[in-house]
Amino acid sequence: MEKQNISNIRKEGTMASTEDLEAYVQKVKQSAQRSGSSMLYCYDWMKYLDTNSNQNKIVEVRFKNTRKDFYINEQGLALSIGDIVAVEASPGHDIGVVSLTGDLVRCQIHKAYGKKLPESFGKIYRKAKLSDIEKWKEAKALEHKTMIRARQIAKDLRLNMKIGDVEYQGDKTKAIFYYIADERVDFRELIKVFAEEFKIRIEMRQIGVRQEAGRIGGVGLCGRDLCCSTFITNFSSVSTNAARYQEVSLNPQKMAGQCGKLKCCLNFELACYMDARKNFPESNVALEFKEGRAHLAKTDVYKGILTYQYKKDDLPVFVELPVDRVKEIIELNKKGIKPDSLLGNVQSEEVGYEPDYENVVGQESLTRFDKKKKKKKHGNRNQNQNQPQNQNAQGSQPAPVQNQQKGTEAQNKPQQGNANGGGQNKNRHKHRNNNNRPNHQQQQGNGGSNA
Repeated sequence: MEKQNISNIRKEGTMASTEDLEAYVQKVKQSAQRSGSSMLYCYDWMKYLDTNSNQNKIVEVRFKNTRKDFYINEQGLALSIGDIVAVEASPGHDIGVVSLTGDLVRCQIHKAYGKKLPESFGKIYRKAKLSDIEKWKEAKALEHKTMIRARQIAKDLRLNMKIGDVEYQGDKTKAIFYYIADERVDFRELIKVFAEEFKIRIEMRQIGVRQEAGRIGGVGLCGRDLCCSTFITNFSSVSTNAARYQEVSLNPQKMAGQCGKLKCCLNFELACYMDARKNFPESNVALEFKEGRAHLAKTDVYKGILTYQYKKDDLPVFVELPVDRVKEIIELNKKGIKPDSLLGNVQSEEVGYEPDYENVVGQESLTRFDKKKKKKKHGNRNQNQNQPQNQNAQGSQPAPVQNQQKGTEAQNKPQQGNANGGGQNKNRHKHRNNNNRPNHQQQQGNGGSNA
């Protein structure tokens, strides 16, 4: 029976597509409820609070990439995060996913629009049917092919523009083409070609390089997702003065982001640095005193300490001075007075920067490889060297007696002494081997040695 039911389902195409669409809807709900780093996600920290969330009829709906909008739930539908809904569009309707409900939507509206709130919002028609979802999936499948073909058409028309992305409307009647251009582009002929090619309504929307990076996404040098793809909605201009205020090296390769422009994060702490540097003197002013002239080497903005450098006996010396002391010296120099020292009454010392190492965590010494290793004494070699000496000592015991008897001969004939010594060695080897010989051979050997 089960095999017959499975065969019937395979014959009926509607049943198979229905199951696939329902599985797709569940997958969308799970991904929507899982908070992420994308700009489309927002953690609802007020969902566990007892508030009048049912009175707020405005719902946040997300679409493709970074596009979100707000709609009114006039029919009072029971909506939750992850529900696929059909919303009002011009013309027709669009399909989106509910990303936020409740009182937190009001905060998101003020964050997106500021004080200039729109007069009215679009309407939510209904929860999406399976037929709406099927058409929506077909439209999303055409977006990449349409983008590639649109780029080829723009290249054939020799237009100085780049089409970055294409977004189809949920009812498959309209498409938005996002493009980037440095100059103004006349794309009236391009729209006609697009309409004949794709048989839909065309909308051209220009975006900047930063917005394109936010739509594509990526990971920055800090190891986190790009700020433009997570939370930045309004892109303010960034200048090199932001790097100068924060004492950042003016290296274009490190200061530029993936969009090719200056990083947006240079503006995050700029206001704090500007407030801290209000009382700082100019950095190009040198301090004159009796020992010479000191120039600014480093600035610690939040501590309010300026590090000046001067030469003493052709060696650089660094002195840390507070801002008040630097201003005092500058005023004295304007009057033509040179102080005896930079420090004056300030309790500070000349800083000599020397690297140091402390074994705090129980690590090994950094100079462990600099120590010379002692040579190990090989026991086998020493034993081999000592054995012949001991053997010679044992074998040469009768030598002193012979030398006493023939002292004069040994002095006059040293070469014979060496020969006798060689004979003694021969006798020693014979004495070793006598143990293995028969008795009569040992006697002959002993007799030969005595002879």
